[in-house]
Amino acid sequence: MKEKKDTPAKKGMSRGEFIKKAAIAGAGFTIVPRFVLGGRGYVAPSDKLYIAAVGCGGEAENDIHHYATAPKKNAVMAFLCDVDDRQAKPRMKEFPKAKFYHDWREMFEKENKNFDAVTVAIPDHNHALVGLSAMQMNKHLYLQKPLTHDIYEARLLTEAAKKYKVVTQMGDQGSSCDGMRTMREWFEAGLIGDIEKVYCWTDRPVWPQGISWPSAKPPVPADLKWDLWLGTAQYVDYIDNLVPFNWRGWWQFGTGALGDMGCHIIGPPFKLLELGYPTEISGSASTVYSGIFKEGVFPESGPVSSSLKFKFTMKNGKDVDLFWLDGGITPERLTEVDPNLNSNEVLGDWPGENDFEGATLFIGTKGKVSCGWGGSHPRLLPLSLNKDVHIPEKYSRIEGGMDGHWWQWVDACIAGYGKMEVDSPFVGYAGPLTETVLLGNLLLRSFNIKEKIKRNDPVYGNMEGYKFSGRYLALKWDGENMKVTNYEPANQFIKREYRKGWGPLAL
Repeated sequence: MKEKKDTPAKKGMSRGEFIKKAAIAGAGFTIVPRFVLGGRGYVAPSDKLYIAAVGCGGEAENDIHHYATAPKKNAVMAFLCDVDDRQAKPRMKEFPKAKFYHDWREMFEKENKNFDAVTVAIPDHNHALVGLSAMQMNKHLYLQKPLTHDIYEARLLTEAAKKYKVVTQMGDQGSSCDGMRTMREWFEAGLIGDIEKVYCWTDRPVWPQGISWPSAKPPVPADLKWDLWLGTAQYVDYIDNLVPFNWRGWWQFGTGALGDMGCHIIGPPFKLLELGYPTEISGSASTVYSGIFKEGVFPESGPVSSSLKFKFTMKNGKDVDLFWLDGGITPERLTEVDPNLNSNEVLGDWPGENDFEGATLFIGTKGKVSCGWGGSHPRLLPLSLNKDVHIPEKYSRIEGGMDGHWWQWVDACIAGYGKMEVDSPFVGYAGPLTETVLLGNLLLRSFNIKEKIKRNDPVYGNMEGYKFSGRYLALKWDGENMKVTNYEPANQFIKREYRKGWGPLAL
């Protein structure tokens, strides 16, 4: 489908101009009146939820599939939007009645009367702008993990959810699985005592990281609208094979291993232990050299692997350490695991399978519990203990488990704000969790802060090199005020500057 000549992108419509126009056009239309949609064969919005999808491929395909297969058949894919025709065409074929756009701003401006909710699954750097714009039109919002690219954006979206009173859900479907309820029941029954340590780990990244910015300048694929894909990011020439997946490894666009899996794997302890903001973070990364005269860093790209420690003080006043490990690093092997077994298969996602994506391990004063990403398949260690567990179910399960995460949001949107709970609302959970996850990236990016120094070496004489002042520090974090209190240079990574015409964000 050809891009229309009068799109906001071609006219140079700024975000402020778009919001003003959309707000005027959409005033009073938080619920779609029957007469507006009657001509298109739609039924009353009290019976159906009309969804506009920003993003059509990758995780968006999974999201859209779940809306379309909701047991109650109460979700309608009314509009589709993607900047990449290769990703869009399969969805357009699947939903021929859904009108398609390349530019989400044009879709929001022209169609805001004709949908109730927005689902967003696009590269991380554009999450916040699209999500906030949707909420400012009083549209319910499903936003893929991590909520945002920056800590500041996560806080802003949390405040927006409060202000505009829309139903929000982050795309961390594990928070709706049965395992999360099971573990809460185990913990409240005192099965493993007081939890003192938590380990979270993943095989990510499975895309290129720890590399220098490419020097080649390949042509932009014919089916990709590169300027729209860049959105809020500062302009750069197209990078080969960046789309649709390898953008995750570049800080300008993605949030690395933590952004991809952190909400899934840190989410269970964050929710079950009611952790709140961490007070301190420290760690190391694989691409960091210790020698002061070796530059050896790749500031545009995330590390190949990292090991981080978050310190929390729980509501009961007790401290807990949470360790994050990625790039194939795992916790020390447990004595409770048979030495002949693959520990990741025992502790991780799907018992007995090698498709390892991540796991969480809780260590308490009386025992240990592990689960796969999102809280799936919880088990006591050693495994022999599981046959004797008879803790009664205290919390109701979500229909469909993980699949029900999408259906739950649809039902809650139809019910209306405040009428039904969801498992990953921005306020009270998804927002603060995202801030915590992104704090890990703040630490990793601080490792690359450097300054030139000169040194008179007793062997090599006068030399020039670098001092990396941000490495191997324990950063003190003031969560309420979003500020590192003991190393000011790190605070530059809390909030980035948007490309001209695409920001700034404001409630």
